[in-house]
Amino acid sequence: MTKPALTLYLAAPRGFCAGVDRAIKIVEMALEKWGAPVYVRHEIVHNRFVVDDLRAKGAVFVDELEECPDDRPVIFSAHGVPKAVPAEAERREMVYVDATCPLVSKVHIEAERHHRNGLQMVMIGHAGHPETIGTMGQLPDGEVLLVETPEDVATLAPRDPGKLAFITQTTLSVDDTADIVAALKARFPAIIGPHKEDICYATTNRQAAVKAVAPAVDALLVIGAPNSSNSRRLVEVATAAGCSYAQLVQRAADIDWRALQGVGAVGLTAGASAPEVLVEEVIDAFRDRFELKTEMVETATEDVEFKVPRVLREPA
Repeated sequence: MTKPALTLYLAAPRGFCAGVDRAIKIVEMALEKWGAPVYVRHEIVHNRFVVDDLRAKGAVFVDELEECPDDRPVIFSAHGVPKAVPAEAERREMVYVDATCPLVSKVHIEAERHHRNGLQMVMIGHAGHPETIGTMGQLPDGEVLLVETPEDVATLAPRDPGKLAFITQTTLSVDDTADIVAALKARFPAIIGPHKEDICYATTNRQAAVKAVAPAVDALLVIGAPNSSNSRRLVEVATAAGCSYAQLVQRAADIDWRALQGVGAVGLTAGASAPEVLVEEVIDAFRDRFELKTEMVETATEDVEFKVPRVLREPA
């Protein structure tokens, strides 16, 4: 049988960002330095394939610090942790390595600076997301007010409307966040924003690439985990940009091939915590079913690299 023709448009940039790459290296280097097991509080990044691979090498993933023994190293995930977590690790005299993405740490530093200047913080983010919990946990209770939508702004009850600043989760939709910021500035004209946008370069670049691909395709697939904020936002961005069908998949096995019957052009991208090997797996799955042509749609180039902590670069 002749395979149907299909063009697969590959969005670029896609996949691993510098913060994710650094976090994974931190776990691998910790295993190399101290041997297994090395404990990791929460998933180091939101991707099952990555987590399973590190688990096979000797990483033990736990939900809370209390599940870790005192005598083994523990690593804090790329999403960041409340201040109480490293404080407890120090109290227990544990060896710990903080794998928080430097761009998330930048938001933490902003929040602390504004707090020292007497400002109450408004955080734009998703309730319950590890990054939001970690960022809000940098300041005392009540010092960070969370908003998720423009409608939430109307119900905010700050201590002093004239002494506010805002920060954002790094993995949000650029467009949705702009709407919330506009609502904040309309209600609180004196509110202070970040010197440089908190949404990270990788999130922004991957959304821009999806916006470029979406109008040209019948469907778009995003490789990423259901609990990955930046991956879920890519699906939303594709839909908003005019793509009639956008699906989040973890692996090639998750693709709904029936939904792709009769399409001639499909877009493909990957969230910032999805490795390129999974992109190749999906491309191979398309090649098995279609007479495949691939086209690259590149909207930016990335050369960002973050150093790992000094403790892992020193000899054991």
